[in-house]
This record gives sequence, C-alpha cells and structure tokens, in this order.
Amino acid sequence: MSIHTISQQQCHGGMQGYYRHDSLETDGPMRFGVFVPPLRAGRRAPVLYCLAGLTCNEETFAIKAGAQRMAAELGIALVTPDTSPRDTGIDGATGDWEFGEGAGFYLDATEAAYAKRFRMYSYVTKELPYVLGSHFPLLDIDREGLCGHSMGGHGALVIALKNPRRYRSVSAFAPIVAPSLVPWGRKALRHYLGNDSKAWREWDAVSLLEMRRRFPGTLLVEQGQADQFLEVQLQYWRLDAAARAARQPLSLRVHAGYDHSYWFIQSFIDEHLRHHAQALCD
Repeated sequence: MSIHTISQQQCHGGMQGYYRHDSLETDGPMRFGVFVPPLRAGRRAPVLYCLAGLTCNEETFAIKAGAQRMAAELGIALVTPDTSPRDTGIDGATGDWEFGEGAGFYLDATEAAYAKRFRMYSYVTKELPYVLGSHFPLLDIDREGLCGHSMGGHGALVIALKNPRRYRSVSAFAPIVAPSLVPWGRKALRHYLGNDSKAWREWDAVSLLEMRRRFPGTLLVEQGQADQFLEVQLQYWRLDAAARAARQPLSLRVHAGYDHSYWFIQSFIDEHLRHHAQALCD
C-alpha cells in the first residue's frame, strides 16, 4: 500500500509530516499526520494516536495542542488521523457539523448508507497501524497509546476498553463519556448504527464499564469546569460513577476556569505525555 507525502517540516529536532493514502477500510482517500521525534541510532519511537474531535481533521491536534516539544523530549511519535472519510457523496453526510464528514465517532457504521465508508474504528485500529508499520521504520507500533479530545476522547476511551491488552496507555481531554445518553452521541449513533440502542452500548465508554470491560492501566481524564458543553454533552460524572462501580482505575482531574478549547489542552498536554511515557517508553 503506497502513501503520498503532502508535506514535511522539521520540528523540535524531529519531523512533522502529513500524508495521504487510499484506504481499504473507508473505501477512499484518507489523510493523517505523523510527528517522528529525534531518536538515537538504533532506537524506535512508541506511537501515541491523538484523536481529534468534531469538525477537526488530521492537522488540528498537531497544530494546536503544542505537543511536539514534549514528545520530542520523551521520544514519542504522535499520529493524528483525520476524523472521518471525506468527499463521500453520501446524502446527509455534510451540512451538519455534529454528524457525518468530520464526525466519524471512531466507530464502524452498520446502517447501509454509511457502512461502506464510515469505518473509523477499523481504520484506526487495523489499517492505519499497518500503514505506519509499512512506511515508517522508526516507529514501534507494538508500543501504542491513545489520547483524544471531545469526540476523540470518546474514541480513545472506547478503543482502549474494547482492546485492553493491546494499548498500553490512554488519556482524554473533555471526552464524550456516554454518547448513548447525550444529544451529540444519540444523533450519530442512530444514523450510523440504527435505532436499536442496545447496539450503541459497544460504542459507549460508560456502557462498556457497566459491562465490566476494563482497561488494565489508569484512565487519565482532564475536564474544564467552564466547558460550554459540560452539562449537556460531556457529563464526566457518569464516567466517574461507572469507573468506581467497575473498579476501573481513573484519574479524573477537573479544573476551574478552563473551557473546551485547545488552550485547555495546551495547558495540560505535557502531563498527559508524561503519563503515556511511563507506559510506552522502555
């Protein structure tokens, strides 16, 4: 499988690049970013997948989070996939920022209109690691972690809980923790998976914990109290209660004054990268 280099720039002694390839999972072109840190001879970098939120793309986290400096210091590679397939031509997949293109929700759709193209779970967990292993020899894809923001935080938590023996670390900023219970999630899950809410539980972090799907490490979750989406869409307290009931280790840190923006992420990204480094770096 070939890839096309869109751009590459040196950054903090490493290389930030953006790439495009034809995806089998999403049946069309996909874009992703990779930051490869500076490495000593003979060393390879563990991979941290950074999953962005609604309306975002493969550039958003890489440009706005300010993560490359600490990633370079720790020797961690940052991988930023796009948030959905693009130019799908599917009726209803554009025009609504909460659903469709730019809002793939990191799941595999089952409804006929979306099942062929919207397979972001399989793309992130299967195809993208294969592409990285085939084209980036300095990456060690056997050492993987997950980080995400908002919809991407939902993706990071769900992927980790569904694959507890694969990923070594997980963290999230302002995640959608119970999509089956909030407007953003209910809209997306209904369109992608149909009206049977039982099927939604496999793509809901709180529901997975209620089903005793646990992650062996600690879930690190950061939330701002001034987040404009907190009460209606995010509801971090549901994750706290589910983790306590499931005896899932959770480090939930709630901060006064911080909102949903990347200014919030920039403020705590170094601590998240150190959290991942403890599990990822030999």
